[in-house]
Amino acid sequence: MSQSVVPTPAPSPASGSAPATAKDVAGVAERGRPGAGERFGRVVEAGWRPVVLLGACFVVWWIIAAAELVEPYLVPSPGATLDVLTGKAGYLWQHTWVTTYETLLGFAIAVAVGVLAAVVMVYSSTVEKTLYPILLFAQVVPKIAIAPLFVVWLGFGITPKILIAVLIAFFPVVISMVTGLKAVDPEMLQLSATMGAKSWQTFAKIRFPASLPHLFSGLKVAVTLAVTGAVVGEFVGANEGLGYVILQANGNLDTPMLFAGLLVMSLIGVVLFVLVEIAEKLLLPWHASRRDSNVTTAY
Repeated sequence: MSQSVVPTPAPSPASGSAPATAKDVAGVAERGRPGAGERFGRVVEAGWRPVVLLGACFVVWWIIAAAELVEPYLVPSPGATLDVLTGKAGYLWQHTWVTTYETLLGFAIAVAVGVLAAVVMVYSSTVEKTLYPILLFAQVVPKIAIAPLFVVWLGFGITPKILIAVLIAFFPVVISMVTGLKAVDPEMLQLSATMGAKSWQTFAKIRFPASLPHLFSGLKVAVTLAVTGAVVGEFVGANEGLGYVILQANGNLDTPMLFAGLLVMSLIGVVLFVLVEIAEKLLLPWHASRRDSNVTTAY
């Protein structure tokens, strides 16, 4: 019995069905990769709205001051605030450095202790059930209420300010790290177990890398809260720092200095937030690029 063979038509150049070579695949990948100009356009497209909003706020501030709708001792003009920022730059820089140092040290301690506590909580349910309610209680208690106790116990030095910054920044670090460590795909853990990986190997190769996106989300929140914690500690008892500057300006009704201190304090938080975000993009480029693409798509 004879078999009928259906001939396969040869690919024609016009149809474009020739087998793709490695060079063709590389060319497609290169064409799909956004260039520097396109990336810059995405950043501009995603970031123009906050710039417009800040500009609008500044214009409203200028109009209120120029029209004298509010007394100058309540809301100073942008020009008066700028004069303080430039005329007393050395004075502000001295106190800014103190607050920045307290913030960075408190943030670093909160990250180190928070990551360690999160790891212990994930690997020990007993520790988690014991420690989690205490952490929640410590977070709920207003830090401005317990700051005077730290001053009484530890004096008027830098230690109480750092401790307040640690307490405020600690909770977001722990929660984000615990969430990241628990969000690992169970199949990956089962695969590593069947391949004979030890617990520390699974942590180093699977759990910890997978938790980094969650951790960086918590770090961005924690670093801004650390600034608040340092300033709160300075409110209670200090003779230097931006909190001290703000208190002195408030007592003297020096609103231009008060606004200048608030602007510098806000700038510290923004700069530290941006630095953490840059670190995230350097350590997790795949996660940052995917998030940025989602943001630009939403815009």
